[in-house]
Amino acid sequence: MRRLLLFITTLLFAFGTTTAADREHTLKIYNWADYIDEDVLTEFQQWYKEQTGEDVEIIYQLFDINEIMLAKIERGKEDFDVVCPSEYIIERMLRNNLLLPIDKDFGDTPNYIDSNISPYIVDRFNMIDGSGKNANDYAVGYMWGTTGLLYNTKYVTEDQARTWSVLHDEQFRKKIFIKDAFRDVYGPILVYLKRGSIDRGEVTLDEVMYDASDESIALVEEFLKKAKRLVAGWEADFGKEMMTKEKAYINLTWSGDAVWAIEEAAEVGVTLDYYVPNEGSNVWFDGWVIPKYAKNIKAARYFINFMCRSDIALKNMDAIGYVSAVATPEVLEAKIDDTLEDTVDASYFFGPGAESVKIDAVQYPDRAVIERCAMMHDSGARTEQMLEMWARVKGEVVKPWVLIVIGITLLAMLVLGIRRKIVQYRRSSAYRRRRRKK
Repeated sequence: MRRLLLFITTLLFAFGTTTAADREHTLKIYNWADYIDEDVLTEFQQWYKEQTGEDVEIIYQLFDINEIMLAKIERGKEDFDVVCPSEYIIERMLRNNLLLPIDKDFGDTPNYIDSNISPYIVDRFNMIDGSGKNANDYAVGYMWGTTGLLYNTKYVTEDQARTWSVLHDEQFRKKIFIKDAFRDVYGPILVYLKRGSIDRGEVTLDEVMYDASDESIALVEEFLKKAKRLVAGWEADFGKEMMTKEKAYINLTWSGDAVWAIEEAAEVGVTLDYYVPNEGSNVWFDGWVIPKYAKNIKAARYFINFMCRSDIALKNMDAIGYVSAVATPEVLEAKIDDTLEDTVDASYFFGPGAESVKIDAVQYPDRAVIERCAMMHDSGARTEQMLEMWARVKGEVVKPWVLIVIGITLLAMLVLGIRRKIVQYRRSSAYRRRRRKK
């Protein structure tokens, strides 16, 4: 309800009160749904006033698909100040010159971006193909995670969840949900199918993530079509709820959704766990950017800086279940859980001293897990072929013979309708003639 009220309020503000005169005191944020602690927005307004002496109003709008957000930016009809795209969209935006560089000189205000973001995130952003531009100059990490298998431990063993081939296990017919996100599915399955080539040194894990060839698309399509008969549904957000209700036993999903589902399921006595299969998978990143059509660049960069504060990062993590790119000692201390039995090597993220810490392994995977994961990339001109494959797998492409049957059916209905009208007309005419004879 609070999110709904916030959305309605900002919508009314956007359409009813924003004018050219006050746009310079308005910050327009475009973010994923359920991807922030909404109290943080109010806190930012107060903090911004303290730091700059200026007031700022916030228009907060939501999207649920990267491409929809990108289309609005590309058309140049939306003057969003801050947007939160995924890594492959950041690549595309850089290629198309849609982003402004982020000035990190905040005067007397601390630069939380450079001091608090994990070196691991900075390194990953260096790998974003910016067409000659360094993504770290144009984007700041927000949340990140992996793609893996959420599973019900009562019906699925960890050994079964260790491999993507479990998606072909007849034992789980109609008990599998797959995330309706073609990139997050394509990458892990292709890694599974190319594991032999990777192990033989014929291709690297990173190279596989760039591979959108006809051959590879066909391989993934074949795998997914074989799995389709076991799949109960392709989900955008409801898979985790189906898992907590034991309507499904396996869910190919994101680690953040897994955290939420594991916690919710525990409250009703259902035990779920999450595993990144041994063959490898995606590691994904979302980041804050300033689009080229932004009107309030100052507030935008201050907002991004504010989001990198340790306390704000922890609030957002607690609210949404995903993992912040912030890697300060305060965050590590807050996330350590001495009740856990196993330790994790999280030194790749937090640095020396975090080689063996008791921390949630779903949120912060062990170094060994990270080493078998790679970042997704934009497929450029091949994106259309991948989308067509995804549509064929899900059954959204109507085959020609189906169209013929539909056409014949419609024609038959039309003929029957016309015939019925003729019969009714003849009967009505006969009735009128009889009435006249009387």
